[in-house]
Amino acid sequence: MDWSHYRFRSIWRLAADPDAVYRVLERPDAYPQWWPQIREVRQTGGTTGLLRFRSLLPYDLVVTARSTRQDPHHRVLEAAMEGDLEGWVRWTATPDGPGTRLLFEQEVVVRKPLMRRLAAPGRPFFVANHALMMYAGLRGLRAHLAAAPGHVV
Repeated sequence: MDWSHYRFRSIWRLAADPDAVYRVLERPDAYPQWWPQIREVRQTGGTTGLLRFRSLLPYDLVVTARSTRQDPHHRVLEAAMEGDLEGWVRWTATPDGPGTRLLFEQEVVVRKPLMRRLAAPGRPFFVANHALMMYAGLRGLRAHLAAAPGHVV
């Protein structure tokens, strides 16, 4: 087993229209406004950007993300990542009754040297750290969507 390889999958239920959710997610430069653990997003090219994030554990992760799919019709966003994490991430927003079912998927290999050295003993902590970050992201996105002008469920 490669202790530095991770696959994450989360489903978020949101009381907002799927198109509204997609419009928020397609603007990663605004993520720090509603997702506290995303500390910095800086566009570096037409479809690339630098992201820095930090959850509860005392380390930052820095990645360069490159958009590989922006599909507003199917409400899918996907990006390839390099840097402290190497792999991909995908958001898929689908109708769910009056709201949205948001699927988050990510597959990465950790490249950050400290995390690789601590890969086996640190794995439960890294997974818990990711879960805390995702929980904060869900709460932040719900609040952001609820505060948006013209919020419609």
